[in-house]
Amino acid sequence: PDFMVFYATATGAGWIVPKKYVEKVGEDGFKKAPIGAGPYKFVSFDPGIELTLEAFDGYWRKPPGVKRLVFRCIPDEATRLAALKRGEVDIVYSIRGELAEELRATPGLTLKPSVIQGTFWLAFPDQWDEKSPWHDERVRRAASLAMDRDNINQALTLGYSRLTGNPFVADSFDFYWQPPKPVYDPKQAKQLLSQAGHPNGFDAGEYYCDASYANLGETIVNNLREVGIRARLQPLERAAFFKGYAEKKYRNLIQGGSGAFGNAATRLEQMAVKGGMYAYGSYPDLDEMFKQQGAELDQKKRGTILEKMQQTVYERTIYAPIWQLAFINGHGPRVAESGFGLIPGFAYTGPYEDITLKSG
Repeated sequence: PDFMVFYATATGAGWIVPKKYVEKVGEDGFKKAPIGAGPYKFVSFDPGIELTLEAFDGYWRKPPGVKRLVFRCIPDEATRLAALKRGEVDIVYSIRGELAEELRATPGLTLKPSVIQGTFWLAFPDQWDEKSPWHDERVRRAASLAMDRDNINQALTLGYSRLTGNPFVADSFDFYWQPPKPVYDPKQAKQLLSQAGHPNGFDAGEYYCDASYANLGETIVNNLREVGIRARLQPLERAAFFKGYAEKKYRNLIQGGSGAFGNAATRLEQMAVKGGMYAYGSYPDLDEMFKQQGAELDQKKRGTILEKMQQTVYERTIYAPIWQLAFINGHGPRVAESGFGLIPGFAYTGPYEDITLKSG
């Protein structure tokens, strides 16, 4: 099969389903009563509220350790943590900042951070506009130097996120290039802004971000203001944010992120090559290198080209790196095996059949 089948199925964009059943009940019928090939059977689904699954003991790998799984949708982090503390749920996803500290300090609860392939970056979509301050590489470098990543990491993810310096290629990916460690230097940032003709800073306009990570955006906006880059936080609901990002509707600053599986080439294609989903512009040398790597059959030579592309992105500050996200999760006292970390780079629990509860 085409190699993209691997990435499609790995990201959940494509599933294997029983053809005869889908033809019999139709797409709407399948949504109401789906059948798959996994360790659990569908029981019920109340959209936005709750999903219930029942173990399929004939699963090829092994019978699931927990006979019934109930997934509850609890959008608010504080409410999720409260439910865990009361024993209403056994596992919670994404608890950040002070709430993560509270989880870690609560007797009987266990903190389970998972560092995933979710990289976050600051994008400068106006850098190809000669009239924009962001056209000057010194201004982009100033923005990167203004970010106090270490303190942000400690405050929001208890220091578990990785500050790799690579804006959008995860350190677990094939052909990953390791940049120097990101530096926090507000004094140098101000000097660069002055050299670029902005001794008093400038109005940077909107700072767009996924509302789920508005707390990260708020801290970075504050960092930028401290050196004179005055931006205004503009959080958007996730679906609307990514739709606008892909449709190239944003200007000024964009806080982006991706947890998609792949390798360096798949990320570069989206972010730094002409026509890429999130590329608001491109540079001819990067476009040419991407064509070269696509035609190169020698793995080492291909890797060298892809590493050079990542180095170029870094050296020109085409994007400013933020972090490789640590997803902070937790579980309660009934859980023996939560499933966190069993699949490298996966943010959630899995495989589900490996989750177990303590006896008694």
